[in-house]
Amino acid sequence: MHRFIAIILFATVAFAQTPQKPKARTLREVLLEQLHTTHDQEDWFVPIKIAVEGVTPEQAKWTDGKGNHSVGQLANHLAFWNELALEAFQGKPRQYKGTNDETFNSFDAKSWASVVKRLDDVMKAWERAVENADDAKLAEGASQIAHVGAHNAYHVGQIIYVRKLQGNWDPAKGVK
Repeated sequence: MHRFIAIILFATVAFAQTPQKPKARTLREVLLEQLHTTHDQEDWFVPIKIAVEGVTPEQAKWTDGKGNHSVGQLANHLAFWNELALEAFQGKPRQYKGTNDETFNSFDAKSWASVVKRLDDVMKAWERAVENADDAKLAEGASQIAHVGAHNAYHVGQIIYVRKLQGNWDPAKGVK
């Protein structure tokens, strides 16, 4: 009987130590992960939600005086281009005829709370669009969605840098 129990225990330990092959992830899962990690889930870098958390309107409009964008300008730019890219993904015709600079420079500190909400709302809309898209639509839009995530990550890094220059970034939030 003891020998039988020892064999069962040995087999259990050996099985537990055998590396399991990870389940292949779907394109939808990968794209949703990328959207969430730039929006509201901490992973390799700080997401938008944490990067703008606690910023006051005064802090949002602050610049270093060297021509770099403010936190508010960067967030406004992200909200704008995420909306435009989402509309394109949804098959809506492109309406915007302005310049990229206008997407930064149309920020006003009085609108800070609405910019933060708009950015959060469009990221949630992106996540829903990817959740609900059929496989063909996802395959067709995968590159665009990947670029949206890269663009978001790039500008979130700038937001954190501006906050560090300003002295209002808490390194406990993810970046020293």
